[in-house]
Amino acid sequence: MKTGIKKIKLHVKKNDSVVVISGNDKGKEGKILKVLPLKGRVIVEGVNIRKRHTRPAQGQTQGSIVEREFPIHSSNVKKN
Repeated sequence: MKTGIKKIKLHVKKNDSVVVISGNDKGKEGKILKVLPLKGRVIVEGVNIRKRHTRPAQGQTQGSIVEREFPIHSSNVKKN
């Protein structure tokens, strides 16, 4: 018996222009920055932005709060 995540064939690819059709960011447009086919998700420019807290590293003495895009499911976007 196999376990794990099934790789999903996606209808979009990197650098495609897409529109979000459902979710909190419905109606927003953007370009696909990254495709995650094993999880069936995509990262769209300017969509699903969350705040990420970073720890102080050797190069930076203070931690900070960084806003970045997080993945959304590929079924929630359509080609523009």
